[in-house]
Amino acid sequence: MSMYAFSEREALELLERHQTPFFAYRLERARERFIELRSLLPPRVELAYAVKANPGLPLLKLFSSLGSSFDCASAGELKALQEAGGCSSLILFAGPGKSEADLQAALAAGARIQVDGIEDVERLDRLLAEEGRDEPLAVNLRVHPASGIEEGSRIIGGSGPSAFGVDEENIARFLLELAPFTRVRIAGLQVFASSNERNADSLLSNHRKALDIGRQLTEAFGLALEYIDLGGGLGIPYADTEAPLNVQALAEGLAVVLEANPWFNGRLVLEPGRWLAGPCGVYLSKVLRTKNSRGSDFAILEGGINHLLRPLLTGQPFPCAAPGLRGARRDYILAGPLCTSLDRIGLAHAPQLKAGDALMFGQAGAYGRTEAMSDFLSHPRPAEYWL
Repeated sequence: MSMYAFSEREALELLERHQTPFFAYRLERARERFIELRSLLPPRVELAYAVKANPGLPLLKLFSSLGSSFDCASAGELKALQEAGGCSSLILFAGPGKSEADLQAALAAGARIQVDGIEDVERLDRLLAEEGRDEPLAVNLRVHPASGIEEGSRIIGGSGPSAFGVDEENIARFLLELAPFTRVRIAGLQVFASSNERNADSLLSNHRKALDIGRQLTEAFGLALEYIDLGGGLGIPYADTEAPLNVQALAEGLAVVLEANPWFNGRLVLEPGRWLAGPCGVYLSKVLRTKNSRGSDFAILEGGINHLLRPLLTGQPFPCAAPGLRGARRDYILAGPLCTSLDRIGLAHAPQLKAGDALMFGQAGAYGRTEAMSDFLSHPRPAEYWL
């Protein structure tokens, strides 16, 4: 599948209709990817869209209509989901630092809260007491693994030091601290420590580790786990040299993982965000000016890290094309309009560019507009068009 949701002809038509810079999304592509993944996964695997990837209301409405569950990481994401009518059977609520307001919103929404430490438990127990609720609230425990987790790029954190969850070696101490808080009970597990992984074997290795931790919790502490949340991490390519994730191999491997763990009769959870949303979007921006500086060609665009921050964070740019342009190609450093040399969003191997030419960035349906430094230097925010 192309890394661009729109063909060159369609991109030129968009440019005729809309003033740049803007994001455009093809909802049908997101629909196709959800249906494909859902059809491949074993029935006992819950598919929960990670709202952080792209919280656009049309996208949330689409996934809700397809029966998706959701992963939220803030009260704001819960509000967006509620506005979209996404009251699915399962809403997960995560985050390494949850305020009391966050927890109140999660309780009001009936979300399954993933606790990252005893502080979450203390706040929940107090809130439940204030509501007069004595029946223990089932929550998931996020565990940060001590080893055995692979991650191609350090975004979630692998198995090194992390702000996320309870360190695996500290589980016993956490459960002792939990004992006085009778209104909260651990009935699920989350182990999520890798991001944008395109190798199915690596993902499955991580998932087997999550089941191993779950088995140890069950055997050592008698916990009955209703859910084991494997997190997200399903990756997409950002360069022609990168192979896509083999989701069929992943789905078949998950079936084997379930068969190999007969002690677990609950449900697994996958939280794909980028894999579902990324390929449905593009970002289009025009060139404001070009220059050659000491042997390097620059193209300065209408938007930079205030619209596309991911290249600065990860060192990996979005794929880039120049719709309608032909001729001998050269390499351009792509800079934005901000008054900082940090404002670089990648390279383009493109025909000669001039002011007014447009560039299209692919795979921009996830971690694009809402991840960017939108208010930095007070430039206008880009528009969004849902097609």
